[in-house]
Amino acid sequence: MKITLVGNGRMGQQIAGIVGASDNHVIHKVLDVSDAIEAGSFEGADAIIDFTVRDAFLGNYKALVASGVPVVVGTTGWDDVMPQIAGEVNAAGSSMLYSANFSLGVNIFFRTLRETARLIAPFEQFDIALSEQHHTGKADFPSGTAIKAAQEVLNNNPRKRTIVRELEDGRKLRSDELQVASIRLGTVFGVHSAIIDSESDTIELTHTAKNRTGFASGAVRAAEWLAGRHATSPGFCTMDDFLNDLFSA
Repeated sequence: MKITLVGNGRMGQQIAGIVGASDNHVIHKVLDVSDAIEAGSFEGADAIIDFTVRDAFLGNYKALVASGVPVVVGTTGWDDVMPQIAGEVNAAGSSMLYSANFSLGVNIFFRTLRETARLIAPFEQFDIALSEQHHTGKADFPSGTAIKAAQEVLNNNPRKRTIVRELEDGRKLRSDELQVASIRLGTVFGVHSAIIDSESDTIELTHTAKNRTGFASGAVRAAEWLAGRHATSPGFCTMDDFLNDLFSA
């Protein structure tokens, strides 16, 4: 594939390195957040991989969709407008795959958390909270991965209904609230944890990223999958769609 990268930060450079070492793909073009981007900017590309920031992505997504080239998006922090953008992708007959985290390990963590949240749901003695740690340059707070993990809990445990990121002074956490705590520290790549607690025991699920290689290689694999299905099954999808297809093969 000829891949156009949007974003030349740490993740973009990591993806460029992986593609450069591959015999199957090449970097067609690299566009940075300061570049003027329009649909024609992606002419000749087989896939687009976007790792920028919220404002840049929201300014560029219409051009990404209009290009007709399959787009893999790792930019986070736009969950509030995702239904609208997904609708525009579907209406245009384009293809876009979004994930807060392309690491296979993180996605196994999500599926383990999903099952754990379901298993503890009938037992009121078990409470659950989430935490995440990232480097001090991380823009969104909590991380998109932590928000995805929280949504897995809410979808599978009816005792938790809302996400709480911070508590006002003097207010206690309600039993139906799921706390998501964030720490920004040094150069931490990413640590996500679910803590399940009762009077008798504690269960902890933790994923620790050692480097960015897993994120970058996952994004390239997602681009391969999305480009392969674009002609017959366009539309907006997520990492779950990719993994469901992979696991059912």
